[in-house]
Amino acid sequence: MKRMLLAAALIIGCSLSSQAQEVAKTGLNFGPLPAIGYSSDLGWHYGALSDIYWYGDGSTYPDYRWKANVEVSRYSKGNTVLHSFFDSKYVIPGLRVSAAVSYFGNNTYSFYGFNGASSRYVPELDAITGDGLGFFLMKRDIFRIMTCLQGNIGDSHWGWAGGVTYWNLVTGHARNKGLRDGTSSLYDVYVRNGIIPEAEKDGGQHLEFKAGVVYDTRDHENNPTRGANLELYAFGSPDIISKHDNSYIKLAAHWKQFFPVVQDRLTFGYHLAYQGLVAGNAPYYLLQSIQSLNMKQINTEGLGSTCTVRGTTSNRLMGNSYAWANFELRWSFARFRWINQNWVLATNPFFDLGRVVSPYRAEQMKSLALDKTVVGTVDGKEYTAADFYTNNAEKLHMSSGIGLHVIMNQNFNINFEFGKCFDANDGNIGINIGLNYIF
Repeated sequence: MKRMLLAAALIIGCSLSSQAQEVAKTGLNFGPLPAIGYSSDLGWHYGALSDIYWYGDGSTYPDYRWKANVEVSRYSKGNTVLHSFFDSKYVIPGLRVSAAVSYFGNNTYSFYGFNGASSRYVPELDAITGDGLGFFLMKRDIFRIMTCLQGNIGDSHWGWAGGVTYWNLVTGHARNKGLRDGTSSLYDVYVRNGIIPEAEKDGGQHLEFKAGVVYDTRDHENNPTRGANLELYAFGSPDIISKHDNSYIKLAAHWKQFFPVVQDRLTFGYHLAYQGLVAGNAPYYLLQSIQSLNMKQINTEGLGSTCTVRGTTSNRLMGNSYAWANFELRWSFARFRWINQNWVLATNPFFDLGRVVSPYRAEQMKSLALDKTVVGTVDGKEYTAADFYTNNAEKLHMSSGIGLHVIMNQNFNINFEFGKCFDANDGNIGINIGLNYIF
């Protein structure tokens, strides 16, 4: 989603050497950058950001002593990002401390319904039409404060993790000057049919707690070439603030493993993941939140798009529980020194797949089949609310593609990724310019 100009300068303006010797970094590494880029889900991106790394005497390189990040930006489709983040394994001896404060304002957030194949996707409606209909759009603003602590268990590769997140979400009908008053969206249809209850339709506030275990043998967290990583944890909310009967407990499991095919040049990696409801009633507006212990993206959501099944439309697959997997080859084809920094250029052909494994409010969804209200007309064809409930059995949703990564000091990673989904009901092509490998 970002950093197009910097990466272009690096690729065009540098003399590349595949044998460049990496030098341990010391002290402060400060990089203010323009946030310039593109996402097929969010549009053109503009603003400013800064990554700040402190390497101290360099004895822990490529690990940083601490990292801070600040971003202020907007997307042309109406998204605002205000984000700050801090992470360190060394500020408090024996503890890893991570914290983030973020605001994401989006007047035209994508909403495609629940339970994957049960919700019909119509590409012609996936935009603001000429007559002012934004059927797959809604409003969603998020204010979020996240904290996480991690510690080792003895001298082993095992550790523990725990944290708390405060969520404040505001949802409603989409807002855009191109939208005509009185038009209906899928969000409105779900509210009218009780699939989204009246108590939830405007959003809510939650304190969410998480706790679990971690196993890690990777040679480097942000650009690994060997080793494995397990994150297994429970998270949930007692719904003590909004009191909308939305207390819930979920389980998350992530397994990542990396194999060197050619030493320091070619790595095969895969990621198996599951996130699912254990007990309670999760609100609809938190279904798309993919929990993590160590942030790779400033806001990880799915299933669909940048962070999970690349190439599918954003948040295309939403349910009580879902599973997904990512497989990719990472080829570091050039290493060089420039402006006193260590650089790597890498490419990563990938294959992703995922599916909803436990549906969300499946009985309430059946009411759509009886709703013959006309919700829009495109190219002379009328669509009713019933057209967006198929009762199809859920299936695997798959995509593949390739990316280019510009990596500085094994940590700062600008990515350009192109993905295409296999089924037209999941979208078509996804293009993203962002940060980091997704796993």
